[in-house]
Amino acid sequence: MSAKAISEYTGKELLYRYLQELEFLEKPQALRLVSSDSFDTVTDKIEWLTHDKKAVIKPDQLIKRRGKLGLVKCGNLSVLRNWFNEMKDKSIQIGKTVGALQNFILEPFCNHSDSDEMYIAIISRREDDVILFYEHGGVDVGNIDDKARKLHIPVDLDKQSDSISDDDLESVIGPIENQKLLLLKTFVKALYHVYKENYFTYLEINPFVLVNNKIYILDLAAKLDETALFLCSENWKTRNGEPIDFPAPFGRDKMAEEKYVAGLDSKTGASLKLTILNRRGRIWTMVAGGGASVVYTDTICDLGGMSELANYGEYSGDPSEVMTYEYAKTILSVLTEGSPHPKGKILIIGGSIANFTNVAKTFKGIIRALEEYGKRLREHEVIIHVRRGGPNYQEGLRK
Repeated sequence: MSAKAISEYTGKELLYRYLQELEFLEKPQALRLVSSDSFDTVTDKIEWLTHDKKAVIKPDQLIKRRGKLGLVKCGNLSVLRNWFNEMKDKSIQIGKTVGALQNFILEPFCNHSDSDEMYIAIISRREDDVILFYEHGGVDVGNIDDKARKLHIPVDLDKQSDSISDDDLESVIGPIENQKLLLLKTFVKALYHVYKENYFTYLEINPFVLVNNKIYILDLAAKLDETALFLCSENWKTRNGEPIDFPAPFGRDKMAEEKYVAGLDSKTGASLKLTILNRRGRIWTMVAGGGASVVYTDTICDLGGMSELANYGEYSGDPSEVMTYEYAKTILSVLTEGSPHPKGKILIIGGSIANFTNVAKTFKGIIRALEEYGKRLREHEVIIHVRRGGPNYQEGLRK
């Protein structure tokens, strides 16, 4: 499982798309804005957004506790326009992380009181899924783990069922008037079905409100199992047919090289991953295998090399020679950019003992890249360490 966060816009669109049959669930068409957009151009001719109606705007960049941070603005069109123009591209600090506000979501305002706000979350664990429900949600929900009622649903591989009994639903929802209870039971049951069918690994809705027999999802955070992309490429789309995206965490926009490797990864059944930690770092790795990449990285850090560690990544699943060449070339292009480091650099090409990856074939791609960058590697005084085992490893190392 590879749990990756999705944007609030994407998460809501997935729910609205697959909960169409719930007539009591409001499904507004939110707007996405980026910092380069003209507010008036994007909002022009939107039926629910007129000068006299209120709406809500907030950044959509995997930022937690936006309400507490003053990053949620309610108001009419004029108020929202001024706030967007003031906040777009603004650099803010959250904890130790600094980043610019570049992506926003704009939605209709739902008139309600704090007492209407409720909390629900679904979390996948190794042996069960857990549904958490609390009737007092919102920004001041506090330690939800202590307050929420929990329903544990065992993962049964022989019985792939997402049905929940009425008794279990009533126990997790708790005491509430009958009319609301019926709607909430239907909502929770349908929500869990969508969660399972679309390979969610985490879903938190805080708050949602039940007003006048209508449910409104006001705020949402979600993660999907990225390894299910090959199963869900058509399912993971918005109501308008837009494919979902996995945005980078706040304060860490993907670099061009990371985007390129992600593109390679999407075109192969193998795995190609790259995260650049420090472009000026001295210690670079090109490691085969997800487990091995963790061991190599931990060892480098344990030996005092954390500040000089330049990248984290891995290639595995028997990638082709061409894919390995492109992956290696991408790493070497960053490693050899700029002026040489006075102490030189280190490149570790390694991995554990492969089960089925053809080491000789993957090494051909790496060697092609090394030969192409040979002159620049010598200029940067790069010391290369190689450690690899598996099918045809002797032939690969001999090359």
